[in-house]
Amino acid sequence: MTAARDAALRELEAAFPRERLVRDPGRLEAYGRDESDLGARPPDAAVLVESAEEIRAIFAIASRHRVPVIPVAARSGKSGGVLALHGGIAVSLERMNRILEISPEDLVARVQPAVVTGVLQAEVERHGLFYPPDPNSLEMCTIGGNVAENAGGPRALKYGVTREYVLGLTAVLPTGEILRLGKRSIKGVAGYDLTALLVGSEGTLGIVTEATLKLLPRPRHVATALVVFASVAEAARAVNEVLQGGILPRCLELLDDVSLAAAAKTSPYRFPPGAGAALLVETDGNDEEQVFAEIVRLAEKVQVHAQGDVIVAQNEAQRRDVWETRRYLSVNLKALHPLKLSEDVAVPRSRIPEMIARAKAVGGRLGLTVATYGHAGDGNLHCNVLFDRPEERPKVDEAVAAILRDAVDLGGTITGEHGVGVAKRDFLEYEQGAEVVALERRLKAAFDPLGILNPGKIFPER
Repeated sequence: MTAARDAALRELEAAFPRERLVRDPGRLEAYGRDESDLGARPPDAAVLVESAEEIRAIFAIASRHRVPVIPVAARSGKSGGVLALHGGIAVSLERMNRILEISPEDLVARVQPAVVTGVLQAEVERHGLFYPPDPNSLEMCTIGGNVAENAGGPRALKYGVTREYVLGLTAVLPTGEILRLGKRSIKGVAGYDLTALLVGSEGTLGIVTEATLKLLPRPRHVATALVVFASVAEAARAVNEVLQGGILPRCLELLDDVSLAAAAKTSPYRFPPGAGAALLVETDGNDEEQVFAEIVRLAEKVQVHAQGDVIVAQNEAQRRDVWETRRYLSVNLKALHPLKLSEDVAVPRSRIPEMIARAKAVGGRLGLTVATYGHAGDGNLHCNVLFDRPEERPKVDEAVAAILRDAVDLGGTITGEHGVGVAKRDFLEYEQGAEVVALERRLKAAFDPLGILNPGKIFPER
C-alpha cells in the first residue's frame, strides 16, 4: 500500500502545480477533521481542484494505484464524512466557489460546490428571491456539503430540505465519467431520479462540481414569537394544536428544560421559574397584516398550554433577540458542561415527548445530563449528551447508542440531517435491515466498482 500511495503521489506532483498540492503534515490535518468530535484522520495529500476534469484526472491516478479519494470543502459536517480513514487523496473543492448564474425568470441558480450557503441566500435575496434551506452552520457550510448530507434546518417544516431544491447536478464518478444529471425545468420525470440519489449520498457515489437549484419568490414579511411551557408534553400538545388548526409555520423550534436553562444565560428574555420547555415559532408571507394575524392566531391556540404570555417580536431587533436564544444554544450548553456529543435523531411528532423522556432516562441511568432541542415541526431532535471529562467518553458513547436505538424503536431514524458518516455507520442496519443495506452496497459498487471513493462511510466496515 505504501508503494502504491507513493506512486500515486508522484503522479499528482507531475499533474498539479505545487501551490495546489498540499503535502505538509501540519496543513493536512485540517483536511482530515470536521465538527464531529471524532478526531483527525488526515489524508496523504490534498489537491485544491478547479474543475471537473481535474477531479477526473485524480480518479484516474487513484484507480491505477487503488488509493482512496475523499471529497472535502468547508469541513463543517457532524458525522465524520471527511475523515481519511485509510489515508489517500483529499479532493478539496474550496476553490470552486462561484455563483455561476441567478435567473429570476426561471427561478433557478447555478452554483459551484464551495459556495457558502449564507452567501447564496444573501445574493438571491438581492434579486427578490429565496433559497429556503437554512442549516444552523449556514455562515460556513457550503452547497456541496448541503447536497452531500441533504441538509435541513428550522425552515424545513414549511419549505422542505435540500433535496427539494436540487433540480440538477454535475458530478464526477470514480469511473471517470462526468455526468450531467437532472434538469433546469421545475418538472421532469424522465428516467431514474439519479439527482435525488446523489443528494444525501455523503460523498460516496460521486463528487458534485455544479448544482442547479430551485428558488422561490422571497416572502416579504416574517413574524416571530417565543412561547414558554411548564413541560415538554405541554409544548408537544401545542405543536399538534398549531398544525391541526390549519397553520403551517415556517419554523417550530423546541427547547427542553436543560436547553432552556442554558439559553437563559444569554437570552434577553427572563423565563418564568420552573419553565420546562419553549417553542420558537415563525410565520411568513407577502401580506404583513396576514402574517401578523397568523402569528396572533397561533399564539391564541398555544396560550392555553403556555406558561406566561406569548412573546411576539415587534421589530427586526426583537426577532434577532428571539433567534439568539436558539442560535447560541450549543455554545451555552458548554457553560453547563464543557464537553458534549450531539445526535440528530428524528421521530414521528406524536412521539417527541416519549423520545425526550427516553433520552433523559438514558442519561439518568448513566449519570449524564441530556439536553434536547430541535425542529419540533418535523420531529427532528438534537439530543446532546453533556459531560465534563474525556475519560467519561465510553459511557457517553453508550448513551448515544441507546438514544439512537430508542429513536428507531419509536418509528424514527438515527439521523434527520447530519448524515451517517463514520459516527453512526454501525447503526444503519438496525434502522434499515440487512436486505436494504445490502442493496445500498450494490448501488455503491455500481458507481464505485473499486471502492476508492470515501471508503468507510455510511456502511460498517467488513
